[in-house]
Order: sequence, then C-alpha cells, then structure tokens
Amino acid sequence: MKKRWMKVLALALVAGMALTACGGNDKQDAKQENNGDNAALTYAVEAGSAGEAVAQENQFKYNSVASQADALMEVASGTSDAAIIDLLMAGAMIGENTSYPDLVLGDELTTEEYGVGCRKGSDLASYINAVFAETYADGTMQEIATTYGVQEALLEQADSEFTASDADSDVAYIQDKGTLIVGITEFEPMDYKNENGDWIGFDADMARKVAEKLGVEVQFVIIDWDNKIMELDSKNIDVVWNGMTLTSETTGAMECTNAYCNNAQVVVVPAAK
Repeated sequence: MKKRWMKVLALALVAGMALTACGGNDKQDAKQENNGDNAALTYAVEAGSAGEAVAQENQFKYNSVASQADALMEVASGTSDAAIIDLLMAGAMIGENTSYPDLVLGDELTTEEYGVGCRKGSDLASYINAVFAETYADGTMQEIATTYGVQEALLEQADSEFTASDADSDVAYIQDKGTLIVGITEFEPMDYKNENGDWIGFDADMARKVAEKLGVEVQFVIIDWDNKIMELDSKNIDVVWNGMTLTSETTGAMECTNAYCNNAQVVVVPAAK
C-alpha cells in the first residue's frame, strides 16, 4: 500500500499537477467517468473541516458528518454521491487492498499544508517547532513518515529554538500536570488504532516524541472537530494534532506550529461499474 500511496501523493502534489489515481488503467478510467459536474453531486464532509470549507466556497450541496471516516462510509453506503476528504486519508483508505476498494479518487479541489494547533499565545507551538527541527535533522521524522507511507508529503523543517513564555507558560503547565492531552479524530494514516487498540499514525508518533521530550505521558482524546478551538481554550486538551489544515481561521484562533506536511482536498466517488 505504501508504494501505491507514494505514487498518488507524488502525482497530486508535485508542481501543482492535477491529481491522478494510481494502480492501473481501470482506476484511471473509473476516476474519469466519475468526474462529472461537481455541483450536481451531494457531498459528505467532516463538520468544521477544510473539506466543509471547500464545499461552502464552491456552493456544493453537502451533508456534515462527524469525521472523514464517516464521510467515506456515507459514499460507500450510497447515502451521499461523493466525499471531500484529505488526500493523505484517501491514500490510506480507498482503492485496492484498503478498507474501501470500491471507492476512487476524483478531482483535486485545493492544496494545503498541515500544522499543529495550540492555545493562542502558547509557547507549546515553539517547543513543538524545536522538536520538529531536531527530529527532521536527525532523520527520526522521516523514519516515522516512511512507516506510515507519508514521506512524500513531508516538509523540510528549518532550525528552530524553543522560546519559553515569561508568564503563563503552557509548557510548564503541561510538565506540572504530567500529561500532554492531544485532541484527535480517527484519521488514518495520521491518528488511528492498531489491532491492540493503541493509537498509532504519523501524528500520534510525533506527539509521543514531543511528550517524551517534555518528560510527560501522552493521552489521546477524540474530539468533535467542529469544536476544536473551544476544546483547546477550555483546557480539555492541550493541542490539536490530527492533520489540521493551516487556514486563516486556525492560525487566527490558535498558536500554530510550522507546517510539516503537504496535503490536498480531494473528491472521492464510487468506482464505475
């Protein structure tokens, strides 16, 4: 699956070229046949997501659901005509040898970047940037990305040093309580459970690295994505780390890290029969 995913990502994100489904002519033909008039379709989108924003901007008809995984279920069941989800998730979840072999990629609607969201003014973003720089420099970040097949999406991390807040340090607050609480949704290949019920994925593993550097435990909490900013501000969670698209809304309401992955919003449709 990793080779298949790397090909999808390379085609989608290099030089702004149009997204092309991989895995042979059958998939390519299915993609072309399903790419009709986007405005005529009803889409399933995750509430509060970049996919929902794209649907709104294009004045598409859409149904809001709790997660991107639910959006795929809507399409598979025929409740919605198509879904708008992250390319990273599509690469892991649809097509041959995946959970949804009868779904294929349609149009690429946007390109974007992922970052991690912290409370506005929090020094935790600076701390995470420093860990990003360190783990990129020593190759750890690339190794984790390769484990989950997202290495082609990884962005180079510049040198960064942690700058602690003079007062109300979030880093000190997290170290005092001994736990880094990470707000997520189930989103393969970034945050998802293995057969033992443990959270794994690129984002989950990187969050563990940060917790390890902080000297604290990590706790993953599923949140309503539409309420992620409220969850942060109320201190129910310490960080939003789940393939979060950097937008004017997220960067305006949160202290966000440097971008670490490329992504795109893509249409997913049933394969042509």
